[in-house]
Amino acid sequence: MRPLPIIQKILRTPEARFSELPDFPYLPHYTEVGGLRIAHIDEGPRDGPVVLLMHGEPTWSFLYRKMIPVLVTAGYRVIAPDLVGFGRSDKPAGKADYSYMNHVQWMAAWVEANDLTHMTLFCQDWGSLVGLRVVAELPERFDRIVLANGGLPTGTTPTPKAFKIWRAFAVFSPWFPIGRIVKTGCAAGLTPQEVAAYDAPFPSRQFRIAARLFPTFVPATPDDPERANNERAWELFKHWDKPFLTLFSTRDPVTRGGEKIWQKLVPGAHGQPHAAIRGAGHFLQEDKGAEVARAIVSFLRIPSPGIA
Repeated sequence: MRPLPIIQKILRTPEARFSELPDFPYLPHYTEVGGLRIAHIDEGPRDGPVVLLMHGEPTWSFLYRKMIPVLVTAGYRVIAPDLVGFGRSDKPAGKADYSYMNHVQWMAAWVEANDLTHMTLFCQDWGSLVGLRVVAELPERFDRIVLANGGLPTGTTPTPKAFKIWRAFAVFSPWFPIGRIVKTGCAAGLTPQEVAAYDAPFPSRQFRIAARLFPTFVPATPDDPERANNERAWELFKHWDKPFLTLFSTRDPVTRGGEKIWQKLVPGAHGQPHAAIRGAGHFLQEDKGAEVARAIVSFLRIPSPGIA
């Protein structure tokens, strides 16, 4: 890994913005990485097996409020970080501070700073683009992976039309209502209070830089600067023999069908109880959060050779 970038100006969302979050009583914990304060939720028994929940774009750990209780009740320690630029985590003020590589570096350093081991990663959307790269950097710290509505693109396959539309909107639209954007990605919609909770981390345009930029960082052409790094990560997963589960929803126009390549190429995915989450949109954590969490619990209870 390269040295962590030096950030000149940092924005921090006022805590008062998070005072009225529905069904989200969890207190934040903070870790400083490269001069940035990264927030995470840490619930359940301290000695329980760790389930790491990584959100994507443009959400934050609030996305996991329907899954956390199910996992904690089952005896797991649940840790859900906010990516840099999102949620309660610090938000660099300059566009040049953000890149795909920087986010991988920040989160890998965060994992090491918290000395997390024997983890199960659950990742979706950008949580997978970043999370799977973190696994490739620190494979010894992860015992299992659950991938949902995400992947590790290299820019060498056709880009879905729905994603092209989303990327153009992020770049050119003068209006970028994050809560409403999340709502459109949910088959069941969101309440006004939930929409407000997704808006909470972003009190002004300055705070939405990461949310605007992330779609442009997805490798969509063969000459993308992160293609080589993602291809190197793929080489690791082609030899990954630890348990690997896919839980993709049936109503996501961007990632639907993306589970097939993982089931085919990852040795640890062979014979696993992969499931289609029916009736869920892109943000399956919102539409079917409890169902997804129960599927993770069932997966974790399957004995695996070499994993305590």
